[in-house]
Amino acid sequence: MTDDTLLDAIRHWVEVETPTGHVAGLTRLVQMVAADYAAIGAETEIVAGTGGQGPHLIARLNAGTSNAGILILSHLDTVHPVGTLADFPFQIKGDRAFGPGIYDMKAGAYIAMQAAGAAARSGTLSLPITHLFVSDEEIGSPTSQALIEDLARRSKYVLVTEPAREGGQIVIARKGVFRYRAEAFGRPAHSGARHQDGRSAIAEIARLTLAFEALTDYDSGTTVNVGMIGGGTAANVVPAHAYAEIDLRVDNLAAARAVEDFVAGYRPHDPDVRLQITGGLNRPPYETSPAIQDLFTTAATIAHDIGFTLKGLKTGGGSDGNFTAALAPTLDGLGADGAGGHTLEEYIRVSSLTERLRLLQGLMERLT
Repeated sequence: MTDDTLLDAIRHWVEVETPTGHVAGLTRLVQMVAADYAAIGAETEIVAGTGGQGPHLIARLNAGTSNAGILILSHLDTVHPVGTLADFPFQIKGDRAFGPGIYDMKAGAYIAMQAAGAAARSGTLSLPITHLFVSDEEIGSPTSQALIEDLARRSKYVLVTEPAREGGQIVIARKGVFRYRAEAFGRPAHSGARHQDGRSAIAEIARLTLAFEALTDYDSGTTVNVGMIGGGTAANVVPAHAYAEIDLRVDNLAAARAVEDFVAGYRPHDPDVRLQITGGLNRPPYETSPAIQDLFTTAATIAHDIGFTLKGLKTGGGSDGNFTAALAPTLDGLGADGAGGHTLEEYIRVSSLTERLRLLQGLMERLT
């Protein structure tokens, strides 16, 4: 397929708006993808959505063997709300194609499907291919995590079609992601007449914010962001309730355990304020193992044969690859090259489509 042919098909996927939780849009796109995959000979299974989320799709090729095979992971949900297409329509400007979700990650999902079909038609596949499309990755995959992990345990390799990084490079490690919500419950009082009777929930959350932020250590790779904070009812009332939303990233499991120990041992500064911290490890660290390094070496060799140099990067962002890296050798960032994910400047490099498809197809054909 040419870049233009691929782009025309990708456009149809992009023009179905699929923000996480928009069940109607996600259902429509899942049905489109299932039809597209069935047309190239795959067996398809739609898994009904739960918890207010959209459905997931499993497509299988070369399924006649019982061998552990290749799991491809893609997501169909985006961060862009319904109506974004009106202000940010699909458009082409030179070598760039723009549109909501085109980079993260509808283009990568589409070219992986076409690569799987081409690999199956080549007759050189040694392993079965399972391609899972989920509908809730952008919120941490709460309804698909168990399915992802189950399929990964039964697979020999995992290929994740998140977008390429840094001009076409792929991902061989990701930080682990914690999400916490801290709530403080104090005692209200009139701030002028009875200030001494109050116990400030906001003061407690402020202290907690500084304590958590102090965990940031760039040398070790741990970063903390208290991204939301709020509370109180009026300026002249000692606040009885306050909250903070916390995002925390770590490089490895040892650092993750240190964070868990810190949270488990944290106590309020004011004994009259009750503190509640909920949440925890949303995605485990994706660490580079010798098997992952070997898989990357294979990918780099294929890229060299195609005509470009491939590097393996570590990124702070999480993906469904975080769930699989400890279960099967995982390569991530195999989708289209581009930039601007999660923004209204999101684009792919059109000229990257064919080379990325060839890279994916080469991996599927060469892995044994």
